[in-house]
Amino acid sequence: MKHNVLGRGFVPKKFYPRGAQFEPAFEDEKLYIERLLIEECARHNMGNLERQERSEAYTIEISKDGHALIKTASPLGALHALETFAQLFFAHSSSGSYSPYAPLLIKDGPTFEHRGLNLDIARNWISPADVMRTIEAMATCKLNRLHLHATDAQSWPIEIPALPDLAMKGAYSPEQVWRTEDLEAVQLHGEYYGVEVFIEIDLPGHTTSIGNAYPHLVTAKDVPWPEYALEPPSGQLRLNSSEVPPFIDSLLHDLLTRTSRYSSLFHLGGDELNLNAYLLDPTVKSSSHQVLQPLVQAFINHVISVAATHSLTVIMWEEMVLDWNLTLPSDVVVQTWRGSGDDALGAILNRGYKTLFGSNAHWYLDCGHGYFVDPDPSNPDSPIKSPYVDYCSPYKNWRHVYAYDPVVDIPQSQRHLILGGEVHLWGELTDTVNLDSMLWPRVSAAAEVMWSTPGKKPDENTTRRLADLRERLLMKDIGAGVVQMEWCLKNKGGCRL
Repeated sequence: MKHNVLGRGFVPKKFYPRGAQFEPAFEDEKLYIERLLIEECARHNMGNLERQERSEAYTIEISKDGHALIKTASPLGALHALETFAQLFFAHSSSGSYSPYAPLLIKDGPTFEHRGLNLDIARNWISPADVMRTIEAMATCKLNRLHLHATDAQSWPIEIPALPDLAMKGAYSPEQVWRTEDLEAVQLHGEYYGVEVFIEIDLPGHTTSIGNAYPHLVTAKDVPWPEYALEPPSGQLRLNSSEVPPFIDSLLHDLLTRTSRYSSLFHLGGDELNLNAYLLDPTVKSSSHQVLQPLVQAFINHVISVAATHSLTVIMWEEMVLDWNLTLPSDVVVQTWRGSGDDALGAILNRGYKTLFGSNAHWYLDCGHGYFVDPDPSNPDSPIKSPYVDYCSPYKNWRHVYAYDPVVDIPQSQRHLILGGEVHLWGELTDTVNLDSMLWPRVSAAAEVMWSTPGKKPDENTTRRLADLRERLLMKDIGAGVVQMEWCLKNKGGCRL
């Protein structure tokens, strides 16, 4: 703990006018915190919180004589408390570190149980080391779920020993594969930092990469993509083939046997299924929703049943309920993403399912960077034209992320079904080089929404708090983007309008 406090502080001169005396004089009499006591107490003593939130709650007390005490109900709460404790200290420009806040009493706990980041590691190469670094950054703002969107149409970077050709033929290259030991190391790293890492295998759509190894399982592969997919390349698992269920069994039993040691969750995807693709499926030969719906229901039922043998809670995207009207077990969690007028969150809650929020109108961090698709010079009606904005523009700046209030229109009678949310980074235009700046500090803004009460508007205090956290991320070698111009931080109140 001493290393964490002394090694992660920064000299906060950026937050004060030039020449200001902002730190205690080095020769002043000092009061030292010589011992930090952590006391585990009964969860019923942690206040009026739900069971899971209670287990993450904590108090920190630093008395006027320098005694420091943390009280918490669980190791996870202790991790959060230690993170907060470290952030109470700054480095002194001469030597050592100090806190300007003592004596103090902090009582803290989360609003939502599930506070996550959804990170796409399939469309561009994101290494295990990148993800471990991201986990450490997540811990600084008390995020506790990392959802790895592990496979997609473009590549299959996850090694499955029972089906070795999946990664051998589906990854971009042999060097761009997560080995089984890589995935385990990342999940274990998450445990150390209080972040549960779980996997999404997107099914039955977004599965073209399976066809690189098993072409007989996929339909609409190697055809012009615009009619058969939202983005290239097209290809989806066949819905009525007798060979697909055994493949699913081999895939999931291999993967989930390993991942279930570290997570109780499995995400099966279920989004953006293209109907036209099944006109080319020899086992279906139809794009009729009426024909396809029972086949989709049977497919999803099978995936859920396999996950159940591993005692996992299944998460899936909203389309399986809202577009396909599937009947699901009551313990399934439905993840919503369509914001702006679709009211997906309310629609899922009206059907009685537990849910996660994360509107694309607020929390899609890839938005506003432009399309990855090039205009076709032979197509005079190409939709890719100036100013070349993507479908979910504009860019979601950190204030917009922070201002998101997912529950503003949700009645109190349904809020118990909202487990929390996730902020999303899809990977078409993100790789290992720009990953940090695409995530931070915007993920930190989303983290505060999920930990505290949603609906607060960003103000100067928010800016300064986030800028402080940004400095601490930089000390951890996280390449977080700028929160505010330094002049504004030095001149408090000078950048209001």
